[in-house]
Amino acid sequence: MALPRLTGALRSFSNVTKQDNYNEEVADLKVKRSKLHEQILDLDVTWKKIVTFLNEKLEKSEIQSVNEDLNDILQAAKQIVGIDNGKEAIESAAAFLFKTFHLKDCVGHKETKAIKQMFGPFPSSSATAACNATNRITSRFHQDNLTALILKTEEEYGDRVLFGKNLAFSFDMHDLDHFDELPINGESQKTISLDYKKFLNEHFQEHSTPELKPVEKTNDSFLWCEVEKYLNATLNEMAEATRIEDLCCTLYDMLASVKSGDELQNELFELLGPDGLELIEKLLQNRITIVDRFLNSSNDHKLQALQDNCKKILGENAKPNYGCQVTIQSEQEKQLMKQYRREEKRIARRERKAGEDGDIAEGLMCFDPKELRIQREQALLNARSVPILSRQRDTDVEKIRYPHVYDSQAEAMRTSAFIAGAKMILPEGIQRENNKMYEEVKIPYSEPMPIGFEEKPVYIQDLDEIGQLAFKGMRRLNRIQSIVFETAYNTNENMLICAPTGAGKTNIAMLTVLHEIRQHFQQGVIKKNEFKIVYVAPMKALAAEMTNYFSKRLEPLGIVVKELTGDMQLSKNEILRTQMLVTTPEKWDVVTRKSVGDVALSQIVKLLILDEVHLLHEDRGPVLESIVARTLRQVESTQSMIRILGLSATLPNYLDVATFLHVNPCIGLFYFDGRFRPVPLGQTFLGVKSANKVQQLNNMDEVCYESVLKQVKAGHQVMVFVHARNATVRTAMSLIERAKNSGQISCFLPSQGSEYGHAEKQVQKSRNKQVRELFPDGFSIHHAGMLRQDRNLVENLFSNGHIKVLVCTATLAWGVNLPAHAVIIKGTQIYAAKRGSFVDLGILDVMQIFGRAGRPQFDRFGEGIIITTHDKLSHYLTLLTQQNPIESQFLESLADNLNAEIALGTVTNVEEAVKWISYTYLYVRMRANPLVYGISHKAYQVDPTLAKHREQLVIEVGRKLDKARMIRFEERTGYFSSTDLGRTASHYYIKYNTIETFNEFFDAHKTESDIFAIVSKAEEFDQIKVREEEIEELDALLNNFCELAAPGGVENSYGKINILLQTYISRGEMDSFSLISDSAYVAQNAARIVRALFEIALRKRWPAMTYRLLNLSKVIDKRLWGWASPLRQFSVLPPHILTRLEEKNLTVDKLKDMRKDEIGHMLHHVNIGLKVKQCVHQIPSVTMEASIQPITRTVLRVTLSICPDFTWNDQVHGTVGEPWWIWVEDPTNDHIYHSEYFLVLKKQVISKEAQLLVFTIPIFEPLPSQYYIRAVSDRWLGAEAVCIINFQHLILPERHPPHTELLDLQPLPITALGCEAYEALYNFSHFNPVQTQIFHTLYHTDCNVLLGAPTGSGKTVAAELAIFRVFNKYPTSKAVYIAPLKALVRERMDDWKVRIEEKLGKKVIELTGDVTPDMKSIAKADLIVTTPEKWDGVSRSWQNRNYVKQVTILIIDEIHLLGEERGPVLEVIVSRTNFISSHTEKPVRIVGLSTALANARDLADWLNIHQMGLFNFRPSVRPVPLEVHIQGFPGQHYCPRMASMNKPTFQAIRSHSPAKPVLIFVSSRRQTRLTALELIAFLATEEDPKQWLNMDEREMENIIGTLRDSNLKLTLAFGIGMHHAGLHERDRKTVEELFVNCKVQVLIATSTLAWGVNFPAHLVIIKGTEYYDGKTRRYVDFPITDVLQMMGRAGRPQFDDQGKAVILVHDIKKDFYKKFLYEPFPVESSLLGVLSDHLNAEIAGGTITSKQDAMDYITWTYFFRRLIMNPSYYNLSDVSHDSVNKFLSSLVEKSLVELEHSYCIEIGEDNRSIEPLTYGRIASYYYLKHQTVKMFKERLKPECGTEELLSILSLSWDPRVAQRFGTCLWPRARSWRPGIESHVGLLVHGACFSLCLCLCLSLSLSV
Repeated sequence: MALPRLTGALRSFSNVTKQDNYNEEVADLKVKRSKLHEQILDLDVTWKKIVTFLNEKLEKSEIQSVNEDLNDILQAAKQIVGIDNGKEAIESAAAFLFKTFHLKDCVGHKETKAIKQMFGPFPSSSATAACNATNRITSRFHQDNLTALILKTEEEYGDRVLFGKNLAFSFDMHDLDHFDELPINGESQKTISLDYKKFLNEHFQEHSTPELKPVEKTNDSFLWCEVEKYLNATLNEMAEATRIEDLCCTLYDMLASVKSGDELQNELFELLGPDGLELIEKLLQNRITIVDRFLNSSNDHKLQALQDNCKKILGENAKPNYGCQVTIQSEQEKQLMKQYRREEKRIARRERKAGEDGDIAEGLMCFDPKELRIQREQALLNARSVPILSRQRDTDVEKIRYPHVYDSQAEAMRTSAFIAGAKMILPEGIQRENNKMYEEVKIPYSEPMPIGFEEKPVYIQDLDEIGQLAFKGMRRLNRIQSIVFETAYNTNENMLICAPTGAGKTNIAMLTVLHEIRQHFQQGVIKKNEFKIVYVAPMKALAAEMTNYFSKRLEPLGIVVKELTGDMQLSKNEILRTQMLVTTPEKWDVVTRKSVGDVALSQIVKLLILDEVHLLHEDRGPVLESIVARTLRQVESTQSMIRILGLSATLPNYLDVATFLHVNPCIGLFYFDGRFRPVPLGQTFLGVKSANKVQQLNNMDEVCYESVLKQVKAGHQVMVFVHARNATVRTAMSLIERAKNSGQISCFLPSQGSEYGHAEKQVQKSRNKQVRELFPDGFSIHHAGMLRQDRNLVENLFSNGHIKVLVCTATLAWGVNLPAHAVIIKGTQIYAAKRGSFVDLGILDVMQIFGRAGRPQFDRFGEGIIITTHDKLSHYLTLLTQQNPIESQFLESLADNLNAEIALGTVTNVEEAVKWISYTYLYVRMRANPLVYGISHKAYQVDPTLAKHREQLVIEVGRKLDKARMIRFEERTGYFSSTDLGRTASHYYIKYNTIETFNEFFDAHKTESDIFAIVSKAEEFDQIKVREEEIEELDALLNNFCELAAPGGVENSYGKINILLQTYISRGEMDSFSLISDSAYVAQNAARIVRALFEIALRKRWPAMTYRLLNLSKVIDKRLWGWASPLRQFSVLPPHILTRLEEKNLTVDKLKDMRKDEIGHMLHHVNIGLKVKQCVHQIPSVTMEASIQPITRTVLRVTLSICPDFTWNDQVHGTVGEPWWIWVEDPTNDHIYHSEYFLVLKKQVISKEAQLLVFTIPIFEPLPSQYYIRAVSDRWLGAEAVCIINFQHLILPERHPPHTELLDLQPLPITALGCEAYEALYNFSHFNPVQTQIFHTLYHTDCNVLLGAPTGSGKTVAAELAIFRVFNKYPTSKAVYIAPLKALVRERMDDWKVRIEEKLGKKVIELTGDVTPDMKSIAKADLIVTTPEKWDGVSRSWQNRNYVKQVTILIIDEIHLLGEERGPVLEVIVSRTNFISSHTEKPVRIVGLSTALANARDLADWLNIHQMGLFNFRPSVRPVPLEVHIQGFPGQHYCPRMASMNKPTFQAIRSHSPAKPVLIFVSSRRQTRLTALELIAFLATEEDPKQWLNMDEREMENIIGTLRDSNLKLTLAFGIGMHHAGLHERDRKTVEELFVNCKVQVLIATSTLAWGVNFPAHLVIIKGTEYYDGKTRRYVDFPITDVLQMMGRAGRPQFDDQGKAVILVHDIKKDFYKKFLYEPFPVESSLLGVLSDHLNAEIAGGTITSKQDAMDYITWTYFFRRLIMNPSYYNLSDVSHDSVNKFLSSLVEKSLVELEHSYCIEIGEDNRSIEPLTYGRIASYYYLKHQTVKMFKERLKPECGTEELLSILSLSWDPRVAQRFGTCLWPRARSWRPGIESHVGLLVHGACFSLCLCLCLSLSLSV
């Protein structure tokens, strides 16, 4: 850090004339202390000294055996002192043992006593071992040598001078008062006064010298020094003074000139050359200072004289005599100094202007340092009474009085004892004791705060019903709860409660919970699914306690409380059924980080309670910041209300925390200091002084014993907290030992009351030996390693007073509420696995433990005693008197948290990231205390909101993340986008540095041991260190339990981690306490890291690696190596049986085939056979069958049938399902082509129901031999299945013919129609290029036409041209136009009713399911517009319907739908039309319109079209070119995936079409609503939320008034329309009109709109490409044709020169869409599945009368054409004539047999002829499936009632009917009264009309 520059102003009052080179070491107190500590330690005999001494004195040959002896001594020391005190203590103890035994032969009484005194009780075997080892060592030396070693150190110790002994002070210090004279350096005759006037008068006459030197030659002057340095360096010798002086003069002249810096730079470079660059830089930087200094010294006589004077008086040395110099300035002084400097500069400027004339301006004279000195004196006097360094900010804050802040310290802040806002003295009434052994600081308990007159206690009986139920058993709330009651229970305000531990904060949380419940309480019912409450507790133990507490209290209200932590996972359904979740910060962070499945969860949260908010400054603080920031942003973006309640211990900067939690300090901030504790707390701090570790431990025990004894004598119970489980026993034994030695044991004995005998019996039953042994002396222990019943027993004995002293670990303070009068914390060093070393006990733990002091009912006050080392005393004093403001730790984990937000999609660019940081506590503290976070004051003044600084932080982190490939960061635009790697890191909580490690070391060919090596290098384990005392044990673990190599070995930390992980898997036992806790930490994190690696490998598509990692992650979870028997996963099988299974090599498959008695005999255990057999069948397994269909030569469709093949057991498998991973791998190229996560549900396992998965994968030529489909269980080892896809018999489809080229023709004018009536129908003058090219064929010929062109290229006009041809040539015949959807028919009708009927006078009628005109009007019609099903139904009985025979043209729109579900109908229509025309010998022209096709030739052949009628243009031939963007989104679940697409949708609109119309397609009505509401939420954060509304708001309000749909009313106000079939017809029309006229910019519609209405838009967004299919009850993909249709709506021919389409898809389907959206999709036939029904129709119509007819009929179909072209698609093995014949005959045979079984036909006796039956005719007439009719025939009885009829109807095979009927009518039927006679009449309803008629007919037949 640069030192402040000293100006002339400062110099004039001091003897500092030259810039000193301050490079002395920083005098840091801590450093000095630690050095002193080391020195003291060195004075004693240390282990190090002993080892060095032995190594020096011995021969090399002897060293080996001596080292073994030394090791024995260390081992003995380890057993005596215990492992958990660390290496230093053990070595210190070993040195003590060596010193004790070095002159002894055996362990005598004296030695035993010494050791016992030092360490307490100890194992005698250890002492003997140490003594023997010492003897073996000492036998090698002469006694004098050893004594010399011991004495040498003692002599060193004796020579030491005590601090301060050798300092001679020359005089006593005086007060700085200017009336006293003070002597200097003992010269009494020369007096110097601080009276400034006197000073001037006396010394100016003496020393005024008019001759002044032009250049100040002080060797230390800045310029002189620098020049000297330069000359020495360049001349390589000592420069002469004259030379230096010359150069100084030259340089000074140059610097004092008026030239600019740049000019000077060049001149100086010429003068000094390249060697002088450094000098030039320094000179230019300090130019003003140098010139100022010379000006002052040359012109101002007074100043010069004064400076010389000071020099003479104080001697030449510029440093002060002793002590360090401090300048203290008051505010006034600062101002004076500024004035002084300003004056100085003004003089300098004037002088420069004066130039050579030497004229000095008059103004100079008025500046008088004398006067200034007087002013300064006065300022110093004033400063005496003002607080030192009071910061402006603090005083301002304190001026505001907050109503609920009870802070005695804040009041004290105003006194002068405060420096920089920190109190330098402790509270009043303090007692200090300082002796040789320890220093003690006692803070007495504070008196309770007197009760204010407006404070009223709140009684439970006054609360409402809900409050009374929850607080049952309580009479009233305590004081603090009563004060906060009003705000907590009756408002929605965010709150921060700072109160001492034990003040009842949990009940305050309860008040807010009840407030939330009351808000959802309507008409006596709590609406439980409307809200969730989340309680975040800092530790799992606390979470469990809180869960119990809240469960009990809320049970009467029926509220479910569940724990959600790392230990307690909840399924999705459990979370849904829970109203309150108790969780830890990390868990909640992970839950809200994932946009999977839990978005709905985090959105329904209405109350977030954060316990222990003061954790913000610990390692886990960033997690809290991230949760709160995420919640606050969610509140702002969704405009939803989430209340935040922060609970914390008392902390100094509560205002900052309140700001961070968005708490209104005047309403929601409550601060209660120590005076509000239910039992006031006295605190005692003891700092033990000894530097020797062993002595220190001994002293701690001694001090602890004294404290315990004092409390027990006063009749109190005591809890002693230690920090390791085995230390509990050792401390208890040591206390008992000391009590016995000092004869005080009687004080501790339990009182022999009546209950004592009962208690004694209970203790004797305990399994715990130590509990039994300690109890008679009145002691006991308690830690997490004890059994639950023993812990409960100890807790009960303590609360009943049978135990006086309880020695326990901190878990007792957190988990159980067990108070005692006094608590003692013995030692503050605690082992932290997370840090891998001993750390100071956190303040949070100390407070929690102190919170247990004082029993509210019995004690007037409690006592907390903390025994620590002397160096830590001040640390705990400041912490416990809350003097350190809590700072943010967020910067350290900024990269990880930013990545999480980017992965979540809440931050997408730098601007949003900067905004996001403003929600963190880091931002609050950066503004309050910028220096701590590396922001200079200057930067803060320039940028008070720190926007620039935040942006800098974000950009740096963005670059880092981009480098690690976790995000993509475009610096130019500032946009972030998440990558798979970043998402994986976020979901699995992996740190940035770990990802860097993965990027460096991880590839596709690593082995298991490589993976373990990579995992052990993760940053998560950075803090784990190897300690010397562990090496031996690690070595043993490595040899015994490690199955894989552990690179790094025991010496390196990553080797240690690897060993611990493998030991954990092998279930190895460890002794060392630190290793046990390290091991738990490693296992916990490794499982997560391996899972993340698995995801990374899966995303990178490495099959072998993916498989290996999935297995490894299960190996860690199950703690079983992969080669162990999978049956080891069952705890019911005894270990020896499992070992036998492994020895006999009985695999699961072998066991499945064996009988239970065989298994029993093999295992020599007859009865176990059944158990083993059951377990074998419970291991999840599946069987898979795959069928493949080539779609094109490069794409294969796979239909995979998965059937579960195991028995379900709830204890083993849970109640939901078993998760599996399925992937398709190519073994030759080592690549995964498709992968998905798959859940086998319980009910499917029980019913053995197979599931179908359909997906596409690429294939390449030459064909590979095979692919594997691999299914691997996510949870079970040894549960996997493989299915091989063989390509040997695969025949790829033929290559597709080329497209029709678009010719470069002159556009044709509409006059070419040659009819004015036709021309008048069009509002354009020329046809477009496509229409121009096809005009002649359509308008002037009769040949069949197939037109394939992209959506929007004007195909409707083509249809009209063909229709006009009919009107012109065949006026009496009819034209039929078939459109696939009713909506399209409606649209055509609306258009043609006006244009063709009204303007041309031709009759147009609609023929659909909704509209069936009578025969007459059909007979009169010229143009029939209909749907495929309707026309199929009508034309089935063509012989009886004349108008069918009159048709001359059949126009089929969207004929590419042949390949979809409804395709067979089109196929049948065309086949039938061709059949009819061959019978009537009247040709029927067929015109097919479709999008661009891949296999147009086949379709054309089938439609009888020759080269002339085939037009198949490329997809790119669009009137408006289209730009397509495809984005993939991860996530297995549909709804969360849709939710994660909302932000990208909004951004796509912002970047691609901010002001032009946008169409968004979604899959369901629900999605239209959800998407619209999300978009509104994003708009709400913009400056203009109504930017998408392009009309006057008042006008819009009028329109909204006419609407019925409430959601639509809301969205239209923001310029967002919704469009789906559920809207009322009029609402739909309104929305359409508003959108077409650009009044609203965005329209969100279901996919039907793509077909139904022609609304082009500039941008089309397809949000998700799946929809829910009711038939298969799962999400399936939209047909590719639908996606093309939706894309086709992008680009408006009149307005846009380019359309944009953004397609948001599931990431695994991205490649598929990439392929098919750019190359046309082949159309296959789907007739095969419904062939029987269509054959039945033809048989009923009399077209087919024999099997041969049926064969011929099939040859008319499109199916037949494609069968030959793509045989593998239809499972035909080869295309030889015989094979095809065979295939078709079996197909016909199968279909006819089905029909016969359904009573629809009868096959003649000759086995050839076919007769239709009544049921067949009914099925054909009513368009029903033959299975439905069969079911009617079998189920219907004359006596059926309404319910049975309804049930039969809802079971019908026709899915549309079944769905509509099953869902709509069945629930109602339950409420109908029995005995209603008009059964069938009731059912004639809507869609079921035909079914009902059919029911009637079936009934009459069966009767």
